[in-house]
Amino acid sequence: MKKAKRNPLLARRAARLELTLEERSQSPGLPDPKLIRRACQAALQRGVRQAQVSIVIVDAEEGRQLNLDYRGKDYATNVLSFALNEGESVAGLPLFGDLVLCAPVVEKEAAEQGKALDAHYAHLLVHGMLHLQGFDHEQDQEAEEMEALESVIVQKLGYPDPYHEEQF
Repeated sequence: MKKAKRNPLLARRAARLELTLEERSQSPGLPDPKLIRRACQAALQRGVRQAQVSIVIVDAEEGRQLNLDYRGKDYATNVLSFALNEGESVAGLPLFGDLVLCAPVVEKEAAEQGKALDAHYAHLLVHGMLHLQGFDHEQDQEAEEMEALESVIVQKLGYPDPYHEEQF
């Protein structure tokens, strides 16, 4: 019987992401750590050789306070990205950053948009990881580029395109 060969590209990609997860939410629908790793790993762009990312999942009050403190907006948002160097690479250093997901907001959005919860988490993790790497959506052209990249990555993960209305 033949042994399956490991794909060296996948093995190399897996080795370059150091991920930590802290769940501070009491929500029942928190994402599986395997989903978190797969989504974050899939979003790493070719130029990123190593990454150290912390994922924190919070409840609405903490999410609201962080959004107020760091963005001046007094409401909880789905994902916040904190890049050490605003997505700019520093020679010899890995990509460093934190992603904060607000579980109640993610759950509410998924229900309102008719999306599976794990698909919405995957999309927001990809979105946040792209922010850590310097992608933005402040200008129309930037938004189109970022959304197109998110769509490709999310679909490669096996989920529907997040920018097309899909049902469970």
